[in-house]
Amino acid sequence: MSEQQKPSLLIIDDDDALRCQMDWALSSDYSIYQAAERTSALQIASAQTPALVTLDLGLPPNSNGVKEGFATLVELLERDRSLKVIVITGSEQRENALKAVELGAYDFFPKPIAIEELRVVLRRALQLRNLEAELKSLRASVEEPQFENIYGTSPQMRDVFRLIRKVAVTDAPVMITGESGTGKELAARAIHRLSRRAKGPFIAINCGAIPESLLESELFGHEKGSFTGAHVSRKGRIECADGGTLLLDEFADLSLQLQVKLLRFLQEQRLERVGGRESISVDVRVLAATNADLKSALASGDFREDLYYRLHVVEICMPPLREREGDVLLLADVFLKKYTAEAGKPIAGFTRKAMTALGKHSWPGNVRELENRVRRAVIMSESSNITPEDLELSVLSKTRNLKEAREEVERDLVKHAIALSRGNLSQAANDLGISRPTLYDLMEKHKIARTDRDLGKVSQ
Repeated sequence: MSEQQKPSLLIIDDDDALRCQMDWALSSDYSIYQAAERTSALQIASAQTPALVTLDLGLPPNSNGVKEGFATLVELLERDRSLKVIVITGSEQRENALKAVELGAYDFFPKPIAIEELRVVLRRALQLRNLEAELKSLRASVEEPQFENIYGTSPQMRDVFRLIRKVAVTDAPVMITGESGTGKELAARAIHRLSRRAKGPFIAINCGAIPESLLESELFGHEKGSFTGAHVSRKGRIECADGGTLLLDEFADLSLQLQVKLLRFLQEQRLERVGGRESISVDVRVLAATNADLKSALASGDFREDLYYRLHVVEICMPPLREREGDVLLLADVFLKKYTAEAGKPIAGFTRKAMTALGKHSWPGNVRELENRVRRAVIMSESSNITPEDLELSVLSKTRNLKEAREEVERDLVKHAIALSRGNLSQAANDLGISRPTLYDLMEKHKIARTDRDLGKVSQ
């Protein structure tokens, strides 16, 4: 066995001859480190992280007492709770040995040392340490799948969680990208809660949901009389977020005029309300979220490059649900528990066919679509388990022909395109690569209305 493969053992004893004897006897099985007193022992433990320690309680400066040995034991275990410490004591020190075990020592061994017996104790201690490490690893793999109200155990989501932890402790602007319904606002809230601004406000504004004529006032506020209906002065969302975090959701929908004004604020951390002349200082961290193709917007000139780079210090890309291996069933179970408790219905879970349907669905509306389907299923279910019919999902089978499968995919694509375009049929047709009249024909064929409420389930 090479030195790198050997488990490490730290021998702490002020008896040079005993340390050398143990080193000679055990070096074939362990990588040995030696220390004669507490300071050097702790330095070695910190640098080498041994798996095992043998500790004589009688250490200098008072080798006849046990105070220094107990202090060494406590500090070793404070640094590494998994460390296995075998206390070496005289036969007359059994009481001290038992106290050491109470403090966390693995075991005690009497002097004079019988090497073969000590080998057995060390081997058992190492086996226990390895088992504990395996158990810790297993627990980590099945740990609580929730991170700041975001559920996920897939590698993609674990990467997102790691990135959120890193950026949260800074004040850098963060751009959160991803399809609709992937949880961009949840990620923004997680960044806020883990930041030094957690006690400050978290203010979110959907730039695509407010008419352009009102958006400037919503963002920057206005002074009394600055426009018709401005009966009082009012703070904007940026001011309301002072000391906290501002989320600009769907910021790609900002007009070029507002982009210029926002860029100036980000550069100076000062703003002027609509109709005002006073320059107001605001301390706010800005997060920006979008599902838009910003590269196309930059290329076409619809989005300013300087503002993009100001906001794009760090990017967090929320993965679509279809790419999150294993997360669909996890999330479905979370939503099932939530809505069965809300409805007071004794639903145990999903049928096997329902789980198959959940796994095969493409989830164009991502997590929000899944939540909506599970909520509906809980309301509609009349049995103890959720079926594919409750979820309005189908499972491919011999009774389902190719024509039906094609029509289902076609219908989902059309609904998804209309949802993403927010009802703009020209844009939806362009995204689908078809003419507008063809889109009308498909909408009529599949009974899809422009204002169909089901579109919201896909687009959210």
